[in-house]
Amino acid sequence: MPGPSGADGARVPDANYSAGDDDFDPAADSAGELIAFRAPENPQGKRIDLFLSRLVPQFSRARLQDWLGTGRVKLDGVPAGSKTRLLGGEWVELTTAPTPEENAFAPEPIALDIRFEDRDVIIINKPPGLVVHPGAGNWSGTMLNGLLHHAPALAAVPRAGIVHRLDKETSGLMVVAKTLEAQTSLVRQLQARSVRREYLAVAAGSVASAGTIDASIGRHPTQRKLMAVLDAAATGAKPAVTHYVPLASYRSGATLVECRLETGRTHQIRVHLRHIGHPLVGDQVYGVMPSRAWFGRQALHAGRLAFEHPAQKKVVAYEMAPPADMAALLAELEAS
Repeated sequence: MPGPSGADGARVPDANYSAGDDDFDPAADSAGELIAFRAPENPQGKRIDLFLSRLVPQFSRARLQDWLGTGRVKLDGVPAGSKTRLLGGEWVELTTAPTPEENAFAPEPIALDIRFEDRDVIIINKPPGLVVHPGAGNWSGTMLNGLLHHAPALAAVPRAGIVHRLDKETSGLMVVAKTLEAQTSLVRQLQARSVRREYLAVAAGSVASAGTIDASIGRHPTQRKLMAVLDAAATGAKPAVTHYVPLASYRSGATLVECRLETGRTHQIRVHLRHIGHPLVGDQVYGVMPSRAWFGRQALHAGRLAFEHPAQKKVVAYEMAPPADMAALLAELEAS
């Protein structure tokens, strides 16, 4: 039977520990370590899950239940279930495991379409389908993970140098800062609205003329995963400004629109164009189902990006044509 010596590296509380004592602090343990201790002699048939929730309150009940279900909790060397009851005096071993969130900032060999790189910045052409930053449902396989693999020094820069984002299904150009100085410069330029970001969008309906949408955006009041145009004074929604110009109209009832962002709110172009009655083709959240069954994402591409280079102190600009799927959509619309 395992003993309380701690020779295997496990944290061991005082031999006289009982469920009411507060002198053992498992909070010092990091994910992936072994926490081991002797159960009290008279636990009164307490269930192991309830006992652990009292002993290691820094871990949620759901997390403890998961570890119980995957054999990470043992009593005298035998895996315990969530309904197992303590008899008294058992040697308890809990092997913690990192959550996906804790592993989110790990380097991964993900192919990145790098269009330019120097000591200060990286220009990336993001394909549709690539998530930019880890989050719920996407704790790995993101652009951030690929960046940390490509340039390990980015681990010292907050968010691996990412200063702005594109939605998962939006394609196009992004700038990444490689140093803290470059990040500070780019963030200040974004705040000053001096970074020029232009997009190509295929909007439903006929957009007759150019215009500007100046409408605050905030979290949807009832559908919390969505954004919406809201009254800023009443809801605290943030200012959002989008300039748009129609470039081509199609007989099928769609318009190719160039959009320039003055601000950078979540889902801004998608929400703003819907607000004026021209949601993006293929946008299954804010818009209409695709005009062609094979086109299953919002028709949005970040095609132009211009900013002051943090070190050179001169404006640099980059352009990128739409990816193959959007180019094929435009070709089909022109031919219809």
